[in-house]
Amino acid sequence: MEDILDALLDTATTDSLARLKIPEAYRAVTVRRDEADMFEGVPAAERDPRKSLHVDEVPTPTPGPGEALVAVMASSVNYNSVWSAIFEPVSTFPFLKRYGRRSEQARRHDLPYHAIGSDLAGVVLRTGPGVHAWKPGDEVVAHCLSVELESPDGHSDTLLDPEQRIWGYETNFGGLAELALVKSNQLMPKPRHLTWEEAASLGLVNSTAYRQLVSRNGAGMKQGDTVLIWGASGGIGAFATQYALAGGAFPVCVVSSPDKARICRELGAEAVIDRRAEGYAFWRPDGGGQDPAEWRRFGARIRELTGGEDPDIVFEHPGRETFGASVYVARRGGTVVTCASTSGYLHEYDNRYLWMNVKRIIGSHFANYREAWEANRLVQKGRIHPTVHRAFPLEETGQAVYEVHRNTHQGKVAVLCLAPDEGLGVRDPELRARHLPAITRFRRRVADAEAAPHEAARP
Repeated sequence: MEDILDALLDTATTDSLARLKIPEAYRAVTVRRDEADMFEGVPAAERDPRKSLHVDEVPTPTPGPGEALVAVMASSVNYNSVWSAIFEPVSTFPFLKRYGRRSEQARRHDLPYHAIGSDLAGVVLRTGPGVHAWKPGDEVVAHCLSVELESPDGHSDTLLDPEQRIWGYETNFGGLAELALVKSNQLMPKPRHLTWEEAASLGLVNSTAYRQLVSRNGAGMKQGDTVLIWGASGGIGAFATQYALAGGAFPVCVVSSPDKARICRELGAEAVIDRRAEGYAFWRPDGGGQDPAEWRRFGARIRELTGGEDPDIVFEHPGRETFGASVYVARRGGTVVTCASTSGYLHEYDNRYLWMNVKRIIGSHFANYREAWEANRLVQKGRIHPTVHRAFPLEETGQAVYEVHRNTHQGKVAVLCLAPDEGLGVRDPELRARHLPAITRFRRRVADAEAAPHEAARP
């Protein structure tokens, strides 16, 4: 692996990479099948990913037809990394077993361990038969949609393929590792002005936000729309905020702290609601269900910020905690577009506000290849920017996932895999210099917050 890293840091040519020996094993962040019951009886909120995630030496897979083996310079943590680590809502091992029954090639995924992770930025090392668009030495990022496309259902929108899976969550050999196995149609060009860790943070959340908000398969946002964005400074919400602003919409950003509110304003949002400071409690503390009075108070606050307008689109991803309020506050004929459900996936809402006001609920799950490519293209052009606030070494992935689980992060949390240091991989410094304040916004905000106590302590 050291020879491979040396070659990558020297930006090796296709020929020199092809001559390098692929190691028989590599380090990967894994969960283990024999530990899938370790949190039995422990509430999901109290489960600790640091106990279940391991950095193990695992055998290197050989790319089959239509596949590529990628040296992973950096990856990132998504909420499905949390779900994998806490075995919630279900263990991922049944996914791997079900996939393994599909074919001889898929059987490789059904293992007693699961190498997780649904993002990467790295360099192609080997390609399998039938791969023509990519070659060893290509610097790439990967989106996480794995499809077979042997059914007609997926050919208008690959997310409708009955064999659609999320790589690194419902398949093995994911991106939180030194090497990763992907289908070649997951690959896209790495944005040349970004570092490895910045580029690695984009694939899942940027593509998800694009489909959910911009695509005709999602909400189909247009200029002038009022868009309510939950968790607007978080991993997916910060991209939704950027897309709303870039598309001429009016975002109303909902966050949970003054620091997160400041980030939204720095992104360009004018309307920001700190839900904790304003004390919104959509569920009664006595277990008596949801409180419509809080929905009404929330809706009135939105109209106060928008000059009397209700949201045309509600960008939903917290799920159970907020969904009733989301359905209520959407305007007549408006749209609630939803994914993820990080606070719980059994939603409750008052259907009278949906049917009598002809509102719509749209389910959105990641993105198809075209949508992911368009989202990546906007990053390449410097229109949409990464939101990395911190990077961890591979050995500390458990802590990185723990912080996402506890929602102590802002933006995205990256993981250095083969990259020995942060800040490597930039190939277009001129484009980077033009957008540097936007690229590093989340990093600077966190650095300022950490420096503030020290500054205050000075005589």
